[in-house]
Amino acid sequence: MGHGRACVLQPFHEGGGDDPRVSSNRFLAAASRGASRAWAGVRRHPFWTAFGLLSIAPVAAVVYVMAMIPLTPGIEDIRKAKTAQPSVVLSADGQVLATFKRANRERVKLSEVSPHVLTALIATEDRRFFDHHGFDVRRTLGAAVRTFRGDLQGGSTITQQLARNLYPDDIGRAPTLSRKVKEAITAIKIESVYSKNEILESYLNTVPFLYNAYGIEMAARTYFDKTAGELDELESATLIGMLKGTSYYNPVLNPERATLRRNTVLGQMVKAGKLDAAKYAALRARPLALNFERQNEDLGPAPHVAQQLRSWLIEWADRKGYNVYADGLVVRTTLDSKMQAMAADAVERQGDKLQAQADGAWKRGGWKAHKAIAEAFVRETAQYQAERGVGSDDAAALKKLEADPELMQALWDEKTRLQSGFLAMDPTNGHVKAWVGSRGFEQDKFDHVQQARRQPGSTFKPFVYGAAFEQGISPDETFVDAMPEIRIDDKTVWRPGDVEASSGQPMSLRDGLAKSKNSITSQLMQRIGPDRVAKLAYDMGVRQSKLDPVPSLALGTSPVTLKEMVTAFCSIANGGNYIEPVLVTRVEDREGRALEEFAAKLPQRAMQEAGAQVLLDVMRGVVDGGTGSGVRGRFGLRGDLAGKTGTTQSNTDGWFILMHPQLVGGAWVGFNDNRVTMTGDAWGQGAHNALLVVGDFFQQATKAKLVDAKAKFAAPHVPPAPPVAPVAPEPQAEQPASGNEWWNSVFSPSPPRDSPPPPAVAVRPQPIEPPPRAAAVIIQQYPPQQPQPQYQPQYQPQYQPPYQPQPQYSNSAPQYTIIPPRPTAPVESPVWVEPRAPVVVAPVYPGEGRPSSWPAQ
Repeated sequence: MGHGRACVLQPFHEGGGDDPRVSSNRFLAAASRGASRAWAGVRRHPFWTAFGLLSIAPVAAVVYVMAMIPLTPGIEDIRKAKTAQPSVVLSADGQVLATFKRANRERVKLSEVSPHVLTALIATEDRRFFDHHGFDVRRTLGAAVRTFRGDLQGGSTITQQLARNLYPDDIGRAPTLSRKVKEAITAIKIESVYSKNEILESYLNTVPFLYNAYGIEMAARTYFDKTAGELDELESATLIGMLKGTSYYNPVLNPERATLRRNTVLGQMVKAGKLDAAKYAALRARPLALNFERQNEDLGPAPHVAQQLRSWLIEWADRKGYNVYADGLVVRTTLDSKMQAMAADAVERQGDKLQAQADGAWKRGGWKAHKAIAEAFVRETAQYQAERGVGSDDAAALKKLEADPELMQALWDEKTRLQSGFLAMDPTNGHVKAWVGSRGFEQDKFDHVQQARRQPGSTFKPFVYGAAFEQGISPDETFVDAMPEIRIDDKTVWRPGDVEASSGQPMSLRDGLAKSKNSITSQLMQRIGPDRVAKLAYDMGVRQSKLDPVPSLALGTSPVTLKEMVTAFCSIANGGNYIEPVLVTRVEDREGRALEEFAAKLPQRAMQEAGAQVLLDVMRGVVDGGTGSGVRGRFGLRGDLAGKTGTTQSNTDGWFILMHPQLVGGAWVGFNDNRVTMTGDAWGQGAHNALLVVGDFFQQATKAKLVDAKAKFAAPHVPPAPPVAPVAPEPQAEQPASGNEWWNSVFSPSPPRDSPPPPAVAVRPQPIEPPPRAAAVIIQQYPPQQPQPQYQPQYQPQYQPPYQPQPQYSNSAPQYTIIPPRPTAPVESPVWVEPRAPVVVAPVYPGEGRPSSWPAQ
């Protein structure tokens, strides 16, 4: 037992083994003795020792090279690189919308390159190019000798450099022996597949020249504003001279070095017999004569769509085993190139005009005229955070940054740049025909069609009326045009009103929607119930944004995307059938063979056809004589049209969506930071901003006969019924307080009914749009609260299940009571109103002006 126990605890001491430390010392001693004997042998027989090493060295070198071969690109990979083609995105009419290249390069054939470039390249980089097979032993040994003497030389042939350019990940760029061996092996493989001219062509099309310019064509455009075929001796020598070290010999930042290097290249051309000595003497004294301009990558006519498709296609290709940048895939889309160009023109043209209005409101006097909000912007910048990080207090940090005029002007310009998005779809099949994500992709890559979530305002009202018509409520039924008081519980009362004073007269639902009356819509919402409205909106196409089923949803308080709203209006135009939007129809290989096709999904019944037709007919009134009538008067549009305008609190967002039997188009206008609003005058309303974009587009499309002005909806035109006397609703018993904490967070508690109301709050008079605007929301708060950020993170796809009835709502027995409005005396200007509905306030990234949940670019 004792021995066995000792074997477990000390196996080397008593189990017959040695202590590891003792064994290690013995091994080192033996090795030392062996080394001493070996050295003694070398000293006794130096000749035979050297002979043995020289005999073994070639074998070791061959073994090393053989071990490196599997680590280099295969012959098949090199053949593919020879025929590599970038993937392209095509419109439905076959026009190129985007090309997915690995770098910003424009390939040119060798015959399209100036002969001076070829002369300078071969004379400087690889004089024996046509004599070796990818690896020049003589040049490599010479470079090694010069490097050993202190004159660092590269020694790589043009083919070796091409190998490094084509396969940077496989070969690497570190100055090591293994890289040189891989480079040489790959170069020999390339020579076995490529001809000499093909090697030169590939090299000149892949070599980098700084400033995101790859290849000789982009370099010629960038530095001399010429094509590669127009370069003269001096320009060719300047560009070829950069190849030794693009940063060190950058002609923009280091013109003296670049000039010396250029003259060195000219001297090499003289040595090669390609340049006359007298001409060289004249050329070397001339200046660089740059004509520098960065070459931006061609983004195509639909850059926001292209960026989304690039990400989608890379994922698709990874799953299918294809290379997006080399296999020449063809992505066919539903976009119409003519409509896309018209949409981009409309957004740019109308956006520029609206920007002039915005500048009048926000840039008169500069940021100093709006110092409070400007300082809020400054506090969100990285520079401010850096100042605070080194110990500056708030006042000191603001003072220092506000003293920088360039910083303040750039920040103010960014914040006050108006943005817009536009989307057009075919309602019969869900095909996306035009998609413009912003006023300019280079200035704003954020997509205001699919990524931005903004309050839709009155464009959401059709879902309220649609839910009513589905229940059999007639569009000719009347409600009193008066501000109702909707009691949520015994502490909360909601009073939605309009910008224009209520008439106090009966108004039909048809007129209520055409004139976008909040008073009528809110009463209808109280009768229908928020859950039915939210469910209908979901069924119609608002499926990614979360909708809060509360009474104020009727006036568009839940943020949504433009894509969702246009999709939902397509469902209305399509007789109540929802069709999922389609953008890609087919992916092909370079030979035109289909790799995968994407058929449109079957329509889903979202709304009964009869109700959808009634709703569409009522929405004709918006365009024929309501808030959207400007689209006919200003742009001369004729035919069967329907639509809806929308404006949110303080003119933060402007919307307009127009329905045609063959096309539905919608636009949003606003600022990225919704603390900046479209204030000043009537231009901030959807009928005066987004409508202009949509009207401009449809005017162009109609003139080009891309849509048929004679097309008709299936919905019949129903004339409005003669007005009838309204029937006052019977008072309903008030429901006891539910104690719901969520409600109390949205609607602040009110004092007992017999308490006097708080004093009204004076606000700037709102411009009145004839016919009236559709987005004034008034909430009575007891007591008035300070505005708190209530921003719900945007762009977090929330694929909500179909809305189910919630227990706190009852469609058959509403818990809210409409209290007849109290008589009020006429009010003179300034207008005195109670605090309005909470406005979504989006936090922003420091210095970027983007909501905190926007995806990183």
